[in-house]
Amino acid sequence: MSKSLKRVTKALQDVGLSITPIEMDAETRTAQQAADTAGCALDQIAKSIIFGGQNSGTAIMFITAGGNQVDTAKASAVAGEPLGKADAALIRAQTGFAIGGVAPVGHLNPIRAFIDPRLLEFDVVYAAAGTPRHIFPIAPQQLVEISGAQHSDFIMISK
Repeated sequence: MSKSLKRVTKALQDVGLSITPIEMDAETRTAQQAADTAGCALDQIAKSIIFGGQNSGTAIMFITAGGNQVDTAKASAVAGEPLGKADAALIRAQTGFAIGGVAPVGHLNPIRAFIDPRLLEFDVVYAAAGTPRHIFPIAPQQLVEISGAQHSDFIMISK
């Protein structure tokens, strides 16, 4: 078991959840791959999108429904600082995860987090479990509680 997967499993156990990450038969690097492999709706995939705070220099996480995109201007307003692309080194240093397997829990260091209200419309959502082949099912409200994410409007409106 990888170090990343162990951290996610431990983070779930530490808050009293008996959730076991699922190893998928195919990679789940994208929300569409994860939804196809899990056999669920695209919006049931909880994507962990990481931006870099341009003032704080820290990573900031936006947990969004699989079919939604983060509006950088709205996300910057929510975060209270301009946001830019987080490079792989910042993501790895703060979360301990590689791009494509960033989980919403089990980070090496605390991270500010915001969540897309669309995820709360489902009984269960699926999030990355630290590797490109592992996901875990969780009730959205439990995800909010264990990630410390704040409900926020940061989604791009399609035209």
